[in-house]
Amino acid sequence: MSTISRKVYRAYDPQSFDVWDPYHHGFHYGGTTLHAPHSSAYTHEAAPFANAKIEWKENPEAFVVKADLPGLKKEEVKVELEEGNLLCISGERKIEKEERVDNWYHVERSRGRFVQRFRLPENVKADQMKACMENGVLTVTVPKMEKICHSRPIRIF
Repeated sequence: MSTISRKVYRAYDPQSFDVWDPYHHGFHYGGTTLHAPHSSAYTHEAAPFANAKIEWKENPEAFVVKADLPGLKKEEVKVELEEGNLLCISGERKIEKEERVDNWYHVERSRGRFVQRFRLPENVKADQMKACMENGVLTVTVPKMEKICHSRPIRIF
């Protein structure tokens, strides 16, 4: 694994941390749990992605960035190259669910997002960058430039 300098900006979105937690059957607020009268089987699909696991590797041909983004679709993820060779990976997920039972009506809205930026080294072919997403793993491949040897013999007097 290569050690490079990178600037990481994490987008903190306080709304992405839901107070409704169906796994604990209630609302969490300030360390206490307020139990809901009608606990539903909603899954926590829009988990906050502020701590998305991202791995940076270097091989002889390219730099490879892998991001674990479980549950996200490729339409919910953006990969951009910003000025100054800055690779920006971001994603956002919004979910709204409705449940109607007799005279009870429940709407749940969840949201999560993340933004991470990496400064790419000078020796990359940014125009040949490729990204693919499979099984919740985003892989961005940035090919390296071939090393050009500018050596020539120097005559010694």
